Parts: sequence; C-alpha cells; structure tokens
Amino acid sequence: MPSAHPSSASSASLASAAGAAPALAVIDLSRADDPAERPDFLKQLHAAARDTGFLYLTGHGITEAETSRILELTRAFFALPEADRLAVSNLNSPHFRGYTRIGHELTGGASDWRDQLDVGAERPAPVLGPEDPAYLWLEGPNQWPPALPELREAVLGWQERLAGVAHRLLQELLASIGAPPDFFDAAFADRPHLHTKLIRYPGSAPSGADQGVGAHKDYGFLTLLLQDSVGGLQVVRDGGYVDIEPRPGAFVVNLGELLEIATEGYLRATDHRVVSPPGAVERFSVPFFYNPRLDAVVETVPGDYLRAAPGVAHDASNPLHAEYGRNELKGWVRAHPEVARRWHPDLTAV
Repeated sequence: MPSAHPSSASSASLASAAGAAPALAVIDLSRADDPAERPDFLKQLHAAARDTGFLYLTGHGITEAETSRILELTRAFFALPEADRLAVSNLNSPHFRGYTRIGHELTGGASDWRDQLDVGAERPAPVLGPEDPAYLWLEGPNQWPPALPELREAVLGWQERLAGVAHRLLQELLASIGAPPDFFDAAFADRPHLHTKLIRYPGSAPSGADQGVGAHKDYGFLTLLLQDSVGGLQVVRDGGYVDIEPRPGAFVVNLGELLEIATEGYLRATDHRVVSPPGAVERFSVPFFYNPRLDAVVETVPGDYLRAAPGVAHDASNPLHAEYGRNELKGWVRAHPEVARRWHPDLTAV
C-alpha cells in the first residue's frame, strides 16, 4: 500500500521506535480549535486518512488517569478466577455480549489467541416480531462480573467519553476532505452502535502460532485503540506489515471499510493484525468501535473530493451492505459461531 503523503512526513511528527520502521502521523485534535493551527491540522488529518487510514491521536482530552484506570480494571477482570469470567460467558447472551475464552473468536476462520470481554451500549433486550431485522438482536444488556462491581460504571463511562472524541474526529475527517462535517450526524443520532472490548493476549500459543488477531479490516466507521506498553499491532504499509508501537497518551485510530465505501474509496481502510507477545508476556488493550445506528443506511459523502476518488474494489467473498446492522450481524456470526448456533441457528448462513 502507498506510504504516508510526503506532507504528513514533513509537517506532522512521525512516531517510531528506535531502529523500527516509521509508524504513523501524530494528529493533535486540540489544534482543530485554534484558528491559526486549523488549516494545517486539516491538511495533516486529510493526508493520514487518505493515504494510510491509521494515525496516532493526541489532544483528545482523555486524561492519563482515565486511561490508567481502564487498563487497571482490564487487568483486574482477567485476574479474576476463571469461574468468575465464565459466569459472564458470551454463550449466555443472544446479544453476543460477555466473555470469550482464549481461542474462541475467529478471524478469517482461524482462532485468535486472546480472551476478551465484549461490551456495548447498555439497553434492554429487544422484543422482535417476525418482520423485524435480525440485527436488532445486537442491542441488549451487557454481562458484568459480580466480583468486580466497579467495572460496569467505568466501562460505560469510558465508552461515552470515547464516543464524544470519535464523533468530533469523524466531523473533522469530513471537514478535511471538504465535505459537510455533519453529514453523518443523523446516522449516529439517538442510538449509535457503541462497542468496547477488554482484551488480553496471554502470550504465545502452545502450537507456536502467533495469531493474536488475524489480518483484517474493520468494517465499520472508526476504531480508537488504547494499548498498554507491550507491542504487537501491525499495519500494512508499502506491501508489508510494520509495527505500530504504543505511544504514551495517544490512541491508535483506524478507519473502517464503510467509511471507505461512503467516500468511494477516497478514505482508506487498511489491513492490520496483532502478533502474540513472546513467551508468557501478556498484552492488554481496549479497542473502542464507533459506528452508526444499526438501521442506518450508508450513503456517499458529497464533495469535490469525489473527482479524485478511485472507487471501491468490492470483495466478492465478503460483500458489504449499505445498511450498517447487516454488516455488524454478519461479523458477529462469523466471529462467534458457537453463540450464533446456540441463540440464532437460522443466522449461521448469514
């Protein structure tokens, strides 16, 4: 894939570890509020989104105390006895919420060597009629471990905080390409589909396989990733994978495929993966996914940028739908077939 735009290399700082390949442009969101800084901010954001689809985000307003707390609670959850974690297994949830054991989520049909807790917006379980779309099952209550009662308030609060950051960033992304900043506001109004994962990578798999998470593109809009100090995230650059080192105070942000589709391929969704840490080293991360209402229909973003849009190369083996919820449901069914078979056997062919 193309490397970052030359202007982003010269005017935006590049983060890299000593001796490592160049990483990503560092975009300071607070510069958007300064009239003197804003034009250059938009230029840098435009370059990162257009040419790489990944960036480090700083100036977001999330404090070190907040990030430390959510990572502390993430470690505390995985330190619970296995019985406490299995008590909130996602096999208990028709909404795909809860704990997934190591190796029981699939990416590209292969097991990811990690375990995780999936949390969404806290809502009542839906009552669906025969004509209602099945993706409405993706809304519902979360599962919380009684042994860690503070987790609920902390994760839901974190989710709301990051939703605010993500929405601001989405508006600035649109502004950076000369599109109406509020174009997606209605699609995210009222019931955006928020999703947070608390993840542990427990080190090398006994088989020797290093798939923490297999290669993929996120199929939604925006992902904001909080990493601990242990590396492992890799992103495709110039036809190969490069390491994206953790950067204190920064989120790693990436664009999803539906945002690429909505801009006719002008903005980029990029393949990435996580390589398991070596030996018995553990890695913890907290990705947050910002996506529209399940019934939102993704339309093309208007703007003069379309004259330079290359169009989208659709994957015939994994077609994406304009209606967001259908993509989300398809992803969950593929990643968690045991949950689908237990609660939604009619969806296993989705």
